[in-house]
Amino acid sequence: MKILLASSEVHPFSKTGGLADMVGALGKALAAEGHEVFIVTPLYRGIRGRFTELRRVGVRVEVVLGEMLMEGEVWELRPRPGLRVWFVEQQECFDRLGLYGENNADYPDNAVRFTFFSKAVVQIARLLPGGAPDIVHVHDWQAALVPALLRREGHRTGWTPPRSVLTVHNLAYQGRFAQGAFALTNLPGEYFTMDGVEFYGDVNFLKAGIVYADMITTVSPRYAREICTEAYGCGLDDRLRARGDRLAGILNGVDYDEWSTHRNIHLKHPYSFRKMGGKAATKHDLQRELGLPARADVPLFATVTRLADQKGMDILLGALEEMLAKEMQFVLLGSGDPALQRGYQNLARRHPTKVTVRIGYDHALSHRIEAGCDFFLMPSRFEPCGLNQMYSLRYGAIPIVRRTGGLDDSVVDLTEDEERADGIKFTEFTTRALTGAIRKALVLHDTPHLLAQMRKNAMTADFSWSRTTQEYTQVYQRALAG
Repeated sequence: MKILLASSEVHPFSKTGGLADMVGALGKALAAEGHEVFIVTPLYRGIRGRFTELRRVGVRVEVVLGEMLMEGEVWELRPRPGLRVWFVEQQECFDRLGLYGENNADYPDNAVRFTFFSKAVVQIARLLPGGAPDIVHVHDWQAALVPALLRREGHRTGWTPPRSVLTVHNLAYQGRFAQGAFALTNLPGEYFTMDGVEFYGDVNFLKAGIVYADMITTVSPRYAREICTEAYGCGLDDRLRARGDRLAGILNGVDYDEWSTHRNIHLKHPYSFRKMGGKAATKHDLQRELGLPARADVPLFATVTRLADQKGMDILLGALEEMLAKEMQFVLLGSGDPALQRGYQNLARRHPTKVTVRIGYDHALSHRIEAGCDFFLMPSRFEPCGLNQMYSLRYGAIPIVRRTGGLDDSVVDLTEDEERADGIKFTEFTTRALTGAIRKALVLHDTPHLLAQMRKNAMTADFSWSRTTQEYTQVYQRALAG
């Protein structure tokens, strides 16, 4: 098949979260299976400087937004056979410090920026060498207008548009803008209805994708079920239930070429479940690097995350306040809510020998943290898929997760299967329940034979992209079948 993936971020070129990891890995995996793959993504500031092999394609896009004309140019990178990455250059839209905003605030013209991007994707689908793709697979709200725009382009010109697939990575982020943003789409008025892009008087980009895409996927089976309920549906559960026959949950895979413990430019000490000395050495180095006492006997807990209530960072702060009286250490790498940042920084100031907080994101450090810690904390309120728990499993860091979304789908608790257990789960979204899970981790750390068995299970768990790619191929075939 010829497949176009459209995403507002793609690792290793741009990233704010798991969306970038997933699209980058999916593109590589589909190409490895013999498909012809194009990834279309914005050319953000700094990409051209870091990837000097970028070349102009000779393709220009001219996009009408309401009564405004915006032009862009396409650059190309060919990272491997069968895979091309096309970057849409539009300096006014994308030459900025952030992807979506700065200083914890969204850019006020995001509707313009990503309507432009979505319209550029539709034009590119018509301009690809060798003809249009069979499938246009779009990701999250930033590209979710594409299915509606493809349909309109077909009606307007007589062109037969490719089939479309929307993946919802996080339903809570919908791209909701005031009604005036509808004019940017140049869609006929019949699209602005309850059955179209309208949402309580506003324009909702993600709803547009849910309504008009040929198939919809989410990034785990449990999350696909959860978002069809009022509790998790974020106001769109009725639309998702109405399209339930076109909704599939597919657990993300892990790029084990990158997340490897023995061939990894970010890790100084290779290791495996048979030879764990490298993990112990990585823990020692990490403790020294972050200013903690280098003690092998003290369990090291960690998290790499956005500081947001969704991630359970509020209940984690409360749990740590109680549990730091025990012999344990904690490392945080992340940024987000200023109040949460201050809370964790204050915790580190009060417990300098037990807590280290790094505000921001550092990809290499995230590998060292995953490899060096004993337990990885993911107490999410909700979690569509989560990737860090799967990275942690491969790195032998026992994940502590709440039973929700992809966390529940990917981690096995002792109460579920003693022989296959590789993590610790809790159910209630409360500080008390999380504290109980941390207490279990401390007991596990003091039970070496059980810890070794769970680490072996964790490090041999297989979330490779071959399985995931097969499931996406089946979704594409369903979309093509109509």
